[in-house]
Amino acid sequence: MPDVTEPPPGLSRFPKSLDLSLTGRCNLKCRYCFYADEMTALNDMPAARWHALFEELGKLGVQNVSLSGGEVFTRPDLFELIDGIIANKMRYGILTNGTLITEETIKEFAKGKRRLRLDSIQVSIDGSCAEIHDQSRPPKSFDRALRGLRLLKEAGFPVAVRVTVNRANVNDLPNVARLLIEDVGLPGFSTNEAEQMGSARCYGENVVLTNAERKQAMETLTNLNKKYNGRISATAGPLAAAAHFAEIEKACAEGKTGIPGRGTLCSCGGVFTKLAILHDGTIVPCNMLPKLVMGVFGHHSLAEVWRESPAINAVRYRRRIPLQSLPSCKDCSYAGFCAGGCPGSAMARFGRLNVRDPLVCYRVFKGEEKDEPPSAEELKAADAGGGRTRQQR
Repeated sequence: MPDVTEPPPGLSRFPKSLDLSLTGRCNLKCRYCFYADEMTALNDMPAARWHALFEELGKLGVQNVSLSGGEVFTRPDLFELIDGIIANKMRYGILTNGTLITEETIKEFAKGKRRLRLDSIQVSIDGSCAEIHDQSRPPKSFDRALRGLRLLKEAGFPVAVRVTVNRANVNDLPNVARLLIEDVGLPGFSTNEAEQMGSARCYGENVVLTNAERKQAMETLTNLNKKYNGRISATAGPLAAAAHFAEIEKACAEGKTGIPGRGTLCSCGGVFTKLAILHDGTIVPCNMLPKLVMGVFGHHSLAEVWRESPAINAVRYRRRIPLQSLPSCKDCSYAGFCAGGCPGSAMARFGRLNVRDPLVCYRVFKGEEKDEPPSAEELKAADAGGGRTRQQR
């Protein structure tokens, strides 16, 4: 590994966007919430600190922020915070479970430039009915979430939906697609999958897909995407994996040995354009890497940690690590097609950064290798390469 206190060549002076977790409070307790571990231990920043952050972001030229939680609509001062974002010339998006959106919420967005500067509101829907959706979320959450979604759609908001594929809804995906696209009338929706992190550590056997279920979800979503003319999207999860594996199969059939830009641990591009701030002010590379602490807002300069923090630079420099240098991939004929998978998933499953994620391994998918934890040799190599880098507060 290079000196992780030095940024990679060509890195921008400041991030273009940030993911901001405005609160650790949530009115639900979902069975796969990846953020659950953090919500129990940290305190929310008061409004004054958030407004100070917005001012600093405005001075740095940050273009947009994504607001999440917890559940953002549990903050009584949410719209005052949104006004602070707007006052500092930024656009914003919102991630929500949808259950607290009411007619009054719609009216609040009509004030000032709140609606004008809003890029999107993403609502989580995990089933076509309460019987399915509420298996991974608290009882009676489906009806409230769907009502919130319909209110936004009818009012003409830029609304999106994320479906997290899990054991409860893997057989319900055709019905979910029918509900969202044909009934609600959305232009499309996105998908990912529940992973072994956060609250899923406790409920994993009932939430996280088995290998057989993941293959089923890949086939189902691929077929649904054909039916709905590409209106289902994914950057992670079964649909993304299906597209990736199909790309590998096509390239192999054409006699290729790799894909340009692949062959290293290069899957994460987000750390080159954005970072995240947790609800207590902790600065991290990504919400899915909450243990890689870069600093704390108000105590550390955002501009400095963006370029100099070992925690985020260790993630950036992963792309210099050839997959075939990893013991698990050294003899893999598909290494030239692979990007190694999400570093957040690797950290959550194995406690190391510089290891591959078996969920996106084509060899595991083909049944040529078992989905097993990294060997002691690989963990030792990951540690030597900065895989456990952490900057303390």
